[in-house]
Amino acid sequence: MIRIGIIGAGYWGPNLIRNFSLLDNVRVVALADLREERLKLMSRLYPGLKLVTGNSDEILHSRDIDAVVIATPVSSHFPLGMEALSHGKHLLMEKPMTATTEQAEVLIETAQRNGLILMVDHTFVYTGAVTKIKEIITSGELGEIYYFDSVRVNLGLFQHDINVIWDLAPHDVSIMDYLIDRPVKTVSATGMAHFDNQIENIAYISVGFDANLLGHIHVNWLAPVKVRKTLICGSRKMIVYDDVEPSEKVKIYNKGIDYIRNREEVYNILVQYRTGDMMAPRIELTEALSLVAKEFVDAIREQRKPLTDGQAGLRVVKVLEGANLSLRSGGKVVKV
Repeated sequence: MIRIGIIGAGYWGPNLIRNFSLLDNVRVVALADLREERLKLMSRLYPGLKLVTGNSDEILHSRDIDAVVIATPVSSHFPLGMEALSHGKHLLMEKPMTATTEQAEVLIETAQRNGLILMVDHTFVYTGAVTKIKEIITSGELGEIYYFDSVRVNLGLFQHDINVIWDLAPHDVSIMDYLIDRPVKTVSATGMAHFDNQIENIAYISVGFDANLLGHIHVNWLAPVKVRKTLICGSRKMIVYDDVEPSEKVKIYNKGIDYIRNREEVYNILVQYRTGDMMAPRIELTEALSLVAKEFVDAIREQRKPLTDGQAGLRVVKVLEGANLSLRSGGKVVKV
């Protein structure tokens, strides 16, 4: 039996309790949150909780808890994570993993030294759509990848402690990291704060890889419609991933451009447009968070690296930190 304590009962906390409770030989035994009204609600919804507390130390120091899930604001991730690992607890952290790369590196080293599992909840990596796209890219069906271009915009929710990059971009950066599977070389970003709090509500992030591969991410809290769309262009085929679509979230287009060099005139390059069919593959509809919970528990039992381990969390934080530094420097290109 793996006994789990969850710190944070906000929007995501109840979903974590529900999904872990559905797993065999797993029990959510404790929950901590600073808000008494949330604790009362969770106690009514989940009467099996043995410990409901406003003091997270009661979970972090308990000998009756094997693993801790942290679902709190990012500013608290590092101190809570260090306390959990220092007391022998396996650790699952919400995105982004930490507020700095240095903090992420310390957590990774601490988990390795203590022989503990460290995992980051990059939920979208576990969705059926992203899993299918990964299969397509790995098979070589797209050919050479040219670019990754994503848009994640909505009206709100405005955050008071972090800007739109740290709030929304972790989703797309984690998807890009998983699908592209190449080291990021450079990051640049531009954005704007339109209100007195000086927290940027719109940003454009450019990520440079090697081999002429470019990543681009647009995030925005100030849009009239909800858009969650990603384009991935390959030399053979292209993919459109629209997470707002209820059914055909992934569409594969047999479209592209072929460059044909005229043999008689070496410098004369002809452009030929290629247009073919569109195909929408079947997507698994299993709730992504249930797969996150299962991966965490399986990694603990099998003592193996989880799919979205601390290194994956570190790579995402590096891009976010680089983007934020570039934003503060007027769009200057930052080496990662």
